[in-house]
Amino acid sequence: MERRKQEGVPIRYADRGEGTVLVLLHGFMGSADYWERLVPLLEGHFRCIVPDLLGHGQSEAPPGPYTIEQMADGVLQLLDALEIKQAVVLGHSMGGYTALSFAERYPERLLAFGLVHSTPLPDDAAGKEKRTAVAERFAQEGVRPFVEQSAPNWFAPENARRMTAEVDRVIGIGTAMRPEGAAGAALAMRERPDRGNVIRSFERPVLLIAGSEDGIAPPEKAFAAENAFTTRRIIEGAGHMSLFEAPQELARQIASFVERL
Repeated sequence: MERRKQEGVPIRYADRGEGTVLVLLHGFMGSADYWERLVPLLEGHFRCIVPDLLGHGQSEAPPGPYTIEQMADGVLQLLDALEIKQAVVLGHSMGGYTALSFAERYPERLLAFGLVHSTPLPDDAAGKEKRTAVAERFAQEGVRPFVEQSAPNWFAPENARRMTAEVDRVIGIGTAMRPEGAAGAALAMRERPDRGNVIRSFERPVLLIAGSEDGIAPPEKAFAAENAFTTRRIIEGAGHMSLFEAPQELARQIASFVERL
């Protein structure tokens, strides 16, 4: 992993492989390590840039709340620092919200973008209340109770039972977060707007990947908007974490999409 300072904000990132640039953005309570099973499958074909987003991993975790726009701007700053003019940006869950913000404001920097177990839809009123409660919980309890309780639910039920090593790995990544970063990111997600029109108006390819057993971003939410160039794929048997549940299939779908550009 490399480390680079941008306007006083340290960002840890991986930069591996050659070819079309593929930026992989992790989800909430994750880090660049969420992609550790994917990068070895993709780096032989593409240049993979995999950062820790604001508040996560080894990137800075100042007091929040944050915004999704801040996270997208961090991605832009990293691409500028690496002198990368255009890339394919794919985001998992919260990383998908970040990819949408990037696409909305910097479309000229994209060859394409995609959402992996994510949605362009905003939180509803109940969802916003849950984000607030989670942020307060982090301040009171730290991150471990939330991660240990939640991580198994991010997997399809059968996978959660049999993929104990993978669930433990996700828990380990999540519990390494600082409470300030976790709370700031939760509040950032609470305030994100509806970005369905970003997909509908985008004039280049969009990839949408859903898990058939995903209870967080089920297919109807993942596919809530599309354009004339949208590729929709469902990974059967996967929940919200195909990065760990079905990495070979996820890598195959990503590679197929990027190679067609």
